[in-house]
Amino acid sequence: MEKLTLYIGNKNYSSWSFRPWIAMTAAGIPFEEVLIPFDFPAGNPRFEDISPTARVPVLHHGDVRVWESLAIIEYVAELFPDKGIWPSAAADRAVARAVSMEMLSGFRALRGACPMNIRRPKRVIDLPAGVMDDVARIETIWRELRQKSGGPFLFGQFSGADAMFAPVVNRFDVYDLVRDEETLAYMNAVKAHPAWLKWQEAALQETWIVPEDEA
Repeated sequence: MEKLTLYIGNKNYSSWSFRPWIAMTAAGIPFEEVLIPFDFPAGNPRFEDISPTARVPVLHHGDVRVWESLAIIEYVAELFPDKGIWPSAAADRAVARAVSMEMLSGFRALRGACPMNIRRPKRVIDLPAGVMDDVARIETIWRELRQKSGGPFLFGQFSGADAMFAPVVNRFDVYDLVRDEETLAYMNAVKAHPAWLKWQEAALQETWIVPEDEA
């Protein structure tokens, strides 16, 4: 098989890059990582050379180009069906994809007000309308899925759905948005995963500052 190359942005800020990266790393899928930093306003001109949308992440596999976080996760799940990126039961896979799509298309108030920022010291900010509604819905998703699966992750083992929500774990943490013990237990499980710790270690070593992501 030709090698997989995943192009990503800054690990401190790039929630979209984090999702396929942590999914592939947690599953043990081999790939080459190429980081192109957001060191220009509105991105980096180099993105145009590697991505049809001039955005990251994008996965290169031979002549194939796959962009968008969830599409990349789906692609590698098909390439490596034995890696368990999605739950084994068909009903669980359907739900995992449903909540992943909900994450992809929703929760705009939360995402707009609270950018992912791995190195941000924990502190609260003034929140616009809608943020806590998003928080409540996400907590409901996490609670219901973990109660059904028994945890520690949404479908028992770490899956693509956990990868899609990984940036939210950071947001809930550094903006101090949640108090529920079940929510915190899930967050602690994700933050203790070796793939999370590997990403975090690299993010903390970055020196780039993106002012618009410093809420």
